[in-house]
Amino acid sequence: MCGGQKSSASQSPAPTPGPTPIPSGPWQLSWSDDFNGADGSRPDESLWTYDLGGNGWGNQELETYTSRPENASIQGGALVITARSEHYTGSDGTPRDYTSARLKTQGRFSQTYGRVEARIQIPRGQGLWPAFWMLGNDVSGVGWPACGEIDIMENIGREPTIVHGTIHGPGYSGANGPSMLFASPDGKPFADAYHLYAIEWEQNELRFYVDDHLYVTRKPSDLPGGTRWVFDHDFFIILNVAVGGSWPGNPDGTAVFPQQMKVDYVKVYRR
Repeated sequence: MCGGQKSSASQSPAPTPGPTPIPSGPWQLSWSDDFNGADGSRPDESLWTYDLGGNGWGNQELETYTSRPENASIQGGALVITARSEHYTGSDGTPRDYTSARLKTQGRFSQTYGRVEARIQIPRGQGLWPAFWMLGNDVSGVGWPACGEIDIMENIGREPTIVHGTIHGPGYSGANGPSMLFASPDGKPFADAYHLYAIEWEQNELRFYVDDHLYVTRKPSDLPGGTRWVFDHDFFIILNVAVGGSWPGNPDGTAVFPQQMKVDYVKVYRR
């Protein structure tokens, strides 16, 4: 997804391995949100804040992000982020034809290393771009991509049976970020059901999982020559649904709105 710009890196399909057990060891829950508030309530403001506006987010996106319950609320024990087709002008004065929400733990929670997971049912349709990702906590000081970015899960609507895991840093950002796709083992669209998306993050290693299938491991040796690994400091979590942009393309006549991303929970563990 990324804090500045985004397009898909060149990728080849990951093989479809068997289930990989979570490595044994003293995993301890350090932060979580089960979204068990009352229906219609807002996400817990002690845990989440919002990015707002319709400036394209460096990706030529078409939505305005809002903090309205119409775009982000608790329903049935899940966080529901709703992308809508509607004329809307946000506080930044930019008129847009779509609204959505982008929630983040910046200023509320961040961590270095651990297991970060979320159980999510993604939306569907051309031009939809749901994501579960992380940015370095120093983004406000050093900027993107020097802060580092970990895309735990991204999907673009024209690829209903594929999700992507990507890292970005200085010299390997945007289309040059080392990326891998994971194809649905049963061929069913990921939007049909909830799936568990996770990373396990240790010094000099990031492991990417879908439903506890390990599908790619990233290490400093995977980076282009002369670049540096920027994943040894605190990162915060982001959940959002973008509409349109340089990678997914814009909605077409097949896209149906509203579309929802449902998040059953987010959990973070330490060793």
